[in-house]
Amino acid sequence: MSDFWQRFNKSDLWWSFKSSPIVVVASIVTFVMVFSSVFATYVAPYDVFDLTQFNLLDSLKPPAWMEGGTAGFVLGTDDQGRDVLSTILYGSRVSLLVGFFSVLFAMIIGIVVGLIAGYSGGWVDTILMRIADVQLSFPAILIALLVDGVIRGLLPKESHEELAVYVLIIAISLSFWVQYARTVRSSAMVERTKEYVQAAQVIGLPQPLILLRHILPNVMGPVLVIATIQLALAIITEATLSFLGVGVPPTSPSLGTLIRVGNDYLFSGEWWITVFPGLTLVVLVLAVNILGDWLRDALNPKLR
Repeated sequence: MSDFWQRFNKSDLWWSFKSSPIVVVASIVTFVMVFSSVFATYVAPYDVFDLTQFNLLDSLKPPAWMEGGTAGFVLGTDDQGRDVLSTILYGSRVSLLVGFFSVLFAMIIGIVVGLIAGYSGGWVDTILMRIADVQLSFPAILIALLVDGVIRGLLPKESHEELAVYVLIIAISLSFWVQYARTVRSSAMVERTKEYVQAAQVIGLPQPLILLRHILPNVMGPVLVIATIQLALAIITEATLSFLGVGVPPTSPSLGTLIRVGNDYLFSGEWWITVFPGLTLVVLVLAVNILGDWLRDALNPKLR
């Protein structure tokens, strides 16, 4: 283990990380936001799912530093009397959960399609890539809206809220797989012509084993970079769908639903309900994007 850390401390990746103050700050911000969201049950001042902790008489209270605010609600309260800071922490957890699993499923779909298309070639490659080209001609948000609407139409109406998070994950993942598929396909087409793949073919290894054991490890670098960048896009997509009212229901607050609810009170003076969740979304996406850009440059041998 000590040898591993010694090699890591001398690696180009670690040197690139510690030599960039912006990346260090972005990683700290990301870690703090992810940690506080994952452990919101222990970090948040109130449990937003425990109705006994809130009172409608406390609704629409301003932040603590404004006239009428109280120290018990640092960032104020929403229209239901819930503490805005607590709803942000719990809402960030939902947004991160949807974003992470959306990227994970999109990555799995894209890797499978890209490996099959790049290794097989011929008519299989042509059909899969034309499907990808057709999907690329539409914005991801429209694909997600279409998938979300189709799945909701097939499910019983009484189960919509209960399955909303799962439907949202499927909708976003089906709109993001193309980038992975095209990247993996290009890498697989290069790797299949190399000698180690040809040697595996000669000794009679089955195609799935060649793809998983030999080609997949050599195409994961670009995939991880795309996944880091698309995590931010997935979070924004979830917030957009929830803001439009087709994402997470208000009973399971996400950053998008908080912004949508607060938007109804923005022009009546209760700006804190939507501004603070909006700032949280901006900071989270910006920090993840900075880490994604750094990882892309750090793993690019042409920039070393």
